[in-house]
Amino acid sequence: MNDFAAALLAWFDRHGRKDLPWQQADAKGRRDAYRVWLSEVMLQQTQVATVIPYFERFVTALPTLRDLAGAEEDQVLALWSGLGYYRRARFLHRAAQLCVEKHDGQMPPDFDALAALPGIGRSTAGAILAQAYGLRFPILDGNVKRVLTRFHGVHGHPGESAVEKKLWQYADEHTPAERVADYTQAIMDLGATLCVRSRPLCLACPVADHCVAKRDGLTAQLPTPKASKTIPTRATVMLILRDEHDRVLLERRGPQGVWSGLWSLPEASDHDDAWRVAQGLARIDDVVALTPFVHVFSHYRLNVEPWLFDDASAAKAVNDTPNLRWYTLTESLALGLPAPVRSLLQALPARKPV
Repeated sequence: MNDFAAALLAWFDRHGRKDLPWQQADAKGRRDAYRVWLSEVMLQQTQVATVIPYFERFVTALPTLRDLAGAEEDQVLALWSGLGYYRRARFLHRAAQLCVEKHDGQMPPDFDALAALPGIGRSTAGAILAQAYGLRFPILDGNVKRVLTRFHGVHGHPGESAVEKKLWQYADEHTPAERVADYTQAIMDLGATLCVRSRPLCLACPVADHCVAKRDGLTAQLPTPKASKTIPTRATVMLILRDEHDRVLLERRGPQGVWSGLWSLPEASDHDDAWRVAQGLARIDDVVALTPFVHVFSHYRLNVEPWLFDDASAAKAVNDTPNLRWYTLTESLALGLPAPVRSLLQALPARKPV
């Protein structure tokens, strides 16, 4: 076993996380590939502490891969709601269905078969094979990239092709043949708990003595950040049409763009357009402008003005449109809703008595 892996595993035995809900093993010490896969997808761009309650809620509702494959998309998106990047949830759903169709309801213990499933890239496939099946495959998620970039003093943004290729080489060189599941968890834990973005805890790091970034005082400079650019700002008016029964009119978004396929609120581009859209959807009287807020996507900022129309009454055309539907608050929260829409509905003021 190489020195890097040996030092990391010794540290993991003393300090590593061994009680995460997706680490549960059977009598033979094997982890459930479905739970490993689900955790890997949820952990993309999301921290462990945030993921755990979502993970536990998801596997309580859909405890097996076959359960996920047979679920309705609305249920999957509702369970995912709040994690963002809803395309990942759709890929999970479709991949589970393909596993039922082609792999007898199991995650295949084969790299090419895993990588052929939607949403599973090289690192996710490696993590499943290493942690669930004990096979020697390297991983290269964000935490691992940060560890290897600093340890080897690799300059250049890790998303660049040449830099990523070099990091994959290092990842493969360090991955041992023994205890590969523990090693995979150990290097992720190192990046998540010690080799963090700001103020890494180098004094506690098991490989700090050979780390180029620590030696050369480069921990603040590595990994090299992506060249910054100003993200654009967009604006929308969200229309909250609420009827006398406390139901809100929701609209299923189309297959393209952000929040595709999710239930959301009707939107308008500006104030004049908001009145036109609202009048086309329902008979309305007065409006209350709720507190504006900003929702930040990876590629733009969205300034949202919520308008509340109480005692709205839908036109017949709306009742006959499948992508427009009245829901109570309880019903709406069981749907796949964008996180800001969910928060907005949960914070709605009570209707004033007529």
